[in-house]
Amino acid sequence: MAAMVLATARLLLRGSGSWRRSRLRAGAPPHRPFSSGGASPRIPLSSPLPGVPEPVFATVDGQEKFETKVTTLDNGLRVASQNKFGQFCTVGILINSGSRYEAKYLSGIAHFLEKLAFSSTDQFNSKDEILLTLEKHGGICDCQTSRDTTMYAVSADSKGLDTVVGLLADVVLHPRLTDEEIEMTRMAVQFELEDLDMRPDPEPLLTEMIHEAAYRENTVGLHRFCPTENIAKIDREVLHSYLRNYYTPDRMVLAGVGVEHEHLVECARKYLLGTRPAWGCEGAVDVDRSVAQYTGGVVKLERDMSNVSLGPAPFPELTHIMIGLESCSFLEEDFIPFAVLNMMMGGGGSFSAGGPGKGMFTRLYLNVLNRHHWMYNATSYHHSYEDTGLLCVHASADPRQVREMVEILTKEFILMAGTVDVVELERAKTQLMSMLMMNLESRPVIFEDVGRQVLATRSRKLPHELCALIRSVKPEDIRRVASQMLRRKPAVAALGDLSDLPAYEHIQAALSSRDGRLPRIYRLFR
Repeated sequence: MAAMVLATARLLLRGSGSWRRSRLRAGAPPHRPFSSGGASPRIPLSSPLPGVPEPVFATVDGQEKFETKVTTLDNGLRVASQNKFGQFCTVGILINSGSRYEAKYLSGIAHFLEKLAFSSTDQFNSKDEILLTLEKHGGICDCQTSRDTTMYAVSADSKGLDTVVGLLADVVLHPRLTDEEIEMTRMAVQFELEDLDMRPDPEPLLTEMIHEAAYRENTVGLHRFCPTENIAKIDREVLHSYLRNYYTPDRMVLAGVGVEHEHLVECARKYLLGTRPAWGCEGAVDVDRSVAQYTGGVVKLERDMSNVSLGPAPFPELTHIMIGLESCSFLEEDFIPFAVLNMMMGGGGSFSAGGPGKGMFTRLYLNVLNRHHWMYNATSYHHSYEDTGLLCVHASADPRQVREMVEILTKEFILMAGTVDVVELERAKTQLMSMLMMNLESRPVIFEDVGRQVLATRSRKLPHELCALIRSVKPEDIRRVASQMLRRKPAVAALGDLSDLPAYEHIQAALSSRDGRLPRIYRLFR
């Protein structure tokens, strides 16, 4: 049977070929029977086909179909959500608490609470039970603390939303804080502090030092990591006294991405309304409402960095310097120009693979790393809070070239208030918008953005609004904010061999001068 079919197919193919050859000999124009013949009208591709329904295309009109919705419950807790296509959701509770509120407490409480998160509660006997419950919905959990925000988050299947919100409410409001868990946390905190001192990357430690220098003993200048001397002092009573004041509903936001808003509000009312927390009362007693006071100053840490990275190719001994100046809070209009300025400065390590988006045309690459081969790093950072901000530049070099490195940085700070090239400004704005939109492709990032904005402002600016603000930044805006920044005292953090570090007064004088040069020092003997 198969042989018969194969023979028939060969005959058909042979026949069609001979028919085509006879047509060509007769001079008939070759054409394909399945293409548009003379009977069908020849319609160009640019015109719509007759009888076909008109297509409906997605429009880019700046209006998102899934806008952020916010509802405030009777106890003051805010519920914010943004719908997003997909099977999974990210839900969490963000709390207006952190190390900046520890002025009246032992420093390090927020650090302890981060490590204690998702431990045993009234409903769950251990962390393993919590993880097993989340695994039934394909979920994972995480807790992060910063200077002004604590965030408990879960990513799981959207069908398990009720379970996830109930679990989050139990973790935040009903932790057991057993003696065994607190002892394990002490060991974890001790290990993290030792690791912080030993790691080759000094950026976390320098960030801690620059905040301490900029905001001496107040708000965001307080230690984010628990000091060693406080590890043994923090117990359940200390933690409850802090939680009583700062884990209150009016300081919380339940945020969700990939969920229906009405369902999330229903779950919030079920688990977070009228619930008595483990520490006994819902209302705060003594809340620190201090406003950040920028002081400026210097924090130095002399340390032998020669054996930081041992191995077949050890890292060279470096001295790390970070210089910062006060910028503005994220609630002010100048926040966007400062963000563009930070992107324009850019920078990074001396080695980079290059390529689009790597920042190879930023000022710290072009003016610093490309011209001074002995510098290992030059990177700009911008930290912003609800009442202040800090723009700083971190640089690393051999200890013998510290003075020259500091002068290069002070010159770059002075140039911020100088001429701004239109091309570099447009590049910085495009890069900032690109980074914003690429980050907001991720569901957990959208969740954090929604939660933080609603926690700070009770609303959310959508990405197209932020992009419009970025596009409106002009060269004179950059010069204006940079000039205002340079009027403040600098904050300086220094780590490593500091024998050649210029005096703080000299750095301040250089930032007040026209060219950024350090005062000359004349020595009879070297």
